[in-house]
Parts: sequence; C-alpha cells; structure tokens
Amino acid sequence: MNILKTGLLMAALFALFMGLGSIIGGSNGLIIGFVFALAMNFFGYWFSDKLALAMSGAQPVSEAQAPGLYRMVARLAQRANLPMPRVYIIPSPQPNAFATGRNPKHSAVAVTEGLMSLLSEDEMEGVIAHELAHIKNRDILISSIAAVVVGAISFIAQFGMIFGGGRDEEGESVNPFVFLAVAIFSYFAAFMIQMAISRAREYEADRVGAEICGRPISLANALRRIEYYAESRPMQVNPAASHMYIINPLGGDRLRSLAALFRTHPLTHDRVARLEAMARRQGMIA
Repeated sequence: MNILKTGLLMAALFALFMGLGSIIGGSNGLIIGFVFALAMNFFGYWFSDKLALAMSGAQPVSEAQAPGLYRMVARLAQRANLPMPRVYIIPSPQPNAFATGRNPKHSAVAVTEGLMSLLSEDEMEGVIAHELAHIKNRDILISSIAAVVVGAISFIAQFGMIFGGGRDEEGESVNPFVFLAVAIFSYFAAFMIQMAISRAREYEADRVGAEICGRPISLANALRRIEYYAESRPMQVNPAASHMYIINPLGGDRLRSLAALFRTHPLTHDRVARLEAMARRQGMIA
C-alpha cells in the first residue's frame, strides 16, 4: 500500500510538470514538460542524495574523524540489519539530521554539529535510529526525489510568473492572470504533495526507530529538544528539502497556527505522545 501511495504521489508531481509545460508552451510545452519530468526523475534517482548533501553543506567523515558518531551509526545499523551507511556532519549549531540515498546499499546519514553537542548519547541514538528507519522503510529515495522535483517545479513556476503569458494549443497568448493563477496553484500543489509524503512516513519512522534503539522515550526526548532549538535558532536550508529532516529546520512547530496542509511534519507533540504511549505499553514509563 505504501508503494502504491508513493507511486500515485510521484505521478501527480509528474503531471504537474506536463501541466505547467502545456500552459507555458501549448503542445510543444507539454512534450517538453514530459521530457523534463523524465530527466528529473532520472536525475532524482541517481543523484538526489548528492544534491541533498551538497545543499546542506554536509561533509563526509570517517571513523578516525568522528569515532563516537561512526560507531554509533554502525552499531544501530547492525541492529537494524542494514548495510553501513555513509556518515556526514552538517556545520550547523541547530540539532537536526536526515537520511538520503536511493536504497539501503547507497544510503547516507547526516547529522548537524548541534545534534552532537546538545543531545545526550541516548537521545542521539534515538535520532539516528529514526533516520535508519527511513532507510529500512525505503523512504529515502522518495523523499530525495520529492526535494528535487518540488524544487524544479518551484523554479518553473517562478520562471513563468517572471516572463508571463504562455501559449495555448493554437499558439495564442494565454491571459497572464490565468497563467499566474495556474503557476501559483502548481507551486503549492507540489509542496502539499511533498508534505503528504513526509508526514505519512514520519510516524512510521518514529515507531521503527524506537524499536531499533529499544527506547521510545529517548527518541521522544530528542524530538522535544530538537523542536525547542529549531524554533529558537532556525537553520538556513532550501525549503524544498526541509521535509527530509527529522524536525522542520526552518522553525519547527513555530507556525502551528497555519492550516495543517502547509506543514511538512506532524506536530512534534503528537509524535512525542505516540512514542510515550509505546513506552507505556512496554512498561518503560508509568
């Protein structure tokens, strides 16, 4: 079922490319949109992980450079029955992390300097286990491709709004206000698809991550702390990639008054409540 839902969501992103191409250039634009969508999906499959890591400024580290982090990732990966992912550190004071890659054999886990300095060892294990859960659940390819495609749709929509107009099937100019409305709709539709991909999978990654580390409460405590720092010191990241992080790095739940459709992550309070309920069932807390 998850594979079917993911396929439908990515097909919707694909359709947005073709729709925007049609608005911009009629039949020719439709064909160009189709070709561009194919190219972006190919690029997303093979290179989205490299792009995500480059956008974050993440630097690869070896066991000699970060022995504690490297061994923690190796230990938890073994517990999750996963190959050892590549390990990266992001030069940011905000505690946060994400995973990327096209499959478990070609995966990477990136953590910020803030995560390593501000969280306890148990809390860090919870965060890394959550990211390994995304790898185990094979979420990372979809999240990475979504970041690439949403970013591309955003660029196309902005390009169209700047240069305006577009052409219909007969080659006649399209009312610029109609084009503007379609471009804006496409921009936000892409982000809502991105958000749906992210939110549906975060709960499952929390559950599987808690099983990997063996302490649901450690992940719950980590989410609380990361949320606090995300709200007090937002991280400068490309909005198209914000859904990849364990907590929205642009401000956490700070904009909680906005409609739920405009959130890239479930409310942290809800995630913590589920993890605490899981800990109670296991007799770890009263």
